Amino acid sequence: MTTETQAVVLITGASSGIGLAAAQLFAQRGWRVAATMRNPSDGAQLAAQAGVTVLAMDVTDPASVNAAVAATLEKFGRIDALVNNAGYGLFGPFETATDEQIRRQFATNVDGIFATTRAVLPAMRKQGSGAIVNVASIGGLVTLPFFSLYHATKYAVVGFTESLSFELAPLGIRAKCIAPGGVATDFAGRSLVRTFGDGGNAYSDTLNKVTAAISERRAGYSSPESIAEVIYRAATDDTGQVMYAAGQDAEQIFHLRQSLPEAERLAVTRQRSGL
Repeated sequence: MTTETQAVVLITGASSGIGLAAAQLFAQRGWRVAATMRNPSDGAQLAAQAGVTVLAMDVTDPASVNAAVAATLEKFGRIDALVNNAGYGLFGPFETATDEQIRRQFATNVDGIFATTRAVLPAMRKQGSGAIVNVASIGGLVTLPFFSLYHATKYAVVGFTESLSFELAPLGIRAKCIAPGGVATDFAGRSLVRTFGDGGNAYSDTLNKVTAAISERRAGYSSPESIAEVIYRAATDDTGQVMYAAGQDAEQIFHLRQSLPEAERLAVTRQRSGL
């Protein structure tokens, strides 16, 4: 990789939360940052930070992705790291999810990563170096009730990243996967879409228990800044490590998955979910 004062990172979903914290951190460490978001007006304050350029990108629109990558290469001449952070959660019974909700969940969380990764790879191959850092979730390794579609996308990201790491390594390109646990962002607000309405349904009793259990644990969530530190470490890590658990809860859950038999692990999940 080039020296940090010359290195360039492109970050998706940089208007808030983890993406915003990552953009600020990379800039503070001397990187040149292409911070992308659907509405560049949301990044006015970020754009004022030295070394940061805010660009429009909708990861569900291949033309938008290609335009933002081209603009980054035109301005900086290279891309040393891609941080695929854009995404959102879909919560609720699978049965009540609409076809459009399912398509949009995968279009953003999975297809968007495919599009941005494919767009930057030619430049990274030419350089003979680079890092693809995909922000998945601890929800790509373990599950909770009523996040079935979100988990499906994050499991896809984990599998994609690990497999990609093998094929890119001979080209000098590293693929990394970040698995945050709970993060104190607006994930439960604008970044969380429900598959159900306000009226009752067959799942209401279980939904209420799970929602209450999730709410009780929010006080222990990690800060976006702490997750950004893990992203930065992964982007600058030349080792063969692919998976990075991010946050104390993620590290604990990751350990439980590796150490507990399936029946015990599932029992812990039911208990933690209020079931």
